[in-house]
Amino acid sequence: MRENDMLEKEEIFSKVLRAGRRTYFFDVRATKADDYYITITESKKFTEDDGSFHFKKHKIYLYKEDFAAFREILDEMTSYVLEHKGEEVISERHQKDFRKLFGDKPEETISTESFTDVSFDDI
Repeated sequence: MRENDMLEKEEIFSKVLRAGRRTYFFDVRATKADDYYITITESKKFTEDDGSFHFKKHKIYLYKEDFAAFREILDEMTSYVLEHKGEEVISERHQKDFRKLFGDKPEETISTESFTDVSFDDI
């Protein structure tokens, strides 16, 4: 049995959140003692110039003794962001005129030639 298989036993319950190039996996797993914990994995797709692609993954292990504090801080942080910035996404990647609206460059120096329309439907 591989070391990874021993560390992460079978998934008990799973949910997936697809968000553009990122996918989040929420998994309930069992320890050797048959207690439960949660793993949250972010998987992000990167495409190379030649059309090939690879994924980078980051994983968080969340154990029961940390659930309450984790939830409290996550709720506090998400509430703070939404109260101060709202739900609208403000970024260069999501808004083509971001620099024109918020950047420090004059409008005439911004070129849209480097922008590419990308569809993430095939991810």
